Amino acid sequence: MSANACLALLLDGPMQSWGHSSRFERRTTALHPTRSAVMGIIAAALGIDKHGPEEAAQLAPFSALRATVITLPRRSRREGDLPMQRLEDYHTVTGIRRASGKVDADATVQTYRHYLLDARFGVLLEGSAALLNEIAAALRNPKWGVWLGRKCCLPASPLLVAVKPDQSQAWSELLRRAGYTGAETIAQFDCVLEAAAGDAGADVIDDTPVAFGNPIGERHAPRWIRRVPKSAIVNPKS
Repeated sequence: MSANACLALLLDGPMQSWGHSSRFERRTTALHPTRSAVMGIIAAALGIDKHGPEEAAQLAPFSALRATVITLPRRSRREGDLPMQRLEDYHTVTGIRRASGKVDADATVQTYRHYLLDARFGVLLEGSAALLNEIAAALRNPKWGVWLGRKCCLPASPLLVAVKPDQSQAWSELLRRAGYTGAETIAQFDCVLEAAAGDAGADVIDDTPVAFGNPIGERHAPRWIRRVPKSAIVNPKS
């Protein structure tokens, strides 16, 4: 029996927000779930305390998991695939902290928070079967609440799809859960792949969690990815 496996997740909800460079008044969203967000969901399900002294050590095994994120459009019988949309939500916040570190109880500022609407994603995590089965058990009965980027973004369906011996079997299960036939290939969808530094078309983003409880600037490590539009993939593992 192989020591490796593939876990499939379906991130489906009316609102999602996947920030990776959001600070201060403007909280933007990426167009796909970040690794930090996916691992944050898993950490919450496992009950990893971001203020605990062992958090970094508890998150460290996740770094070995290889992640593939696939955009799985919602479908309408009349209109076909529904386009993903963005929403900008307007807020005012009172009692802000100034650059000096002091809280100004009377100050009010505008803030802007961005969300994705009509978005749906699949995530395939490949790695140790023992670790993935532990994660799957936690997602079936999470210790803490899980959400799609922010607390207001609740999942519309269970996140866990299945743990299978390989990616192809997990992919088929994910497709069927999302309402597809199960015969579609990854090349038929937009996706984000893990990449190596220097790969053609690769980009680097700071979204690998080190410790969520660390000070800002020390919470994440860089990761190389490739954003691949549908029908452009020759080999999803290359």
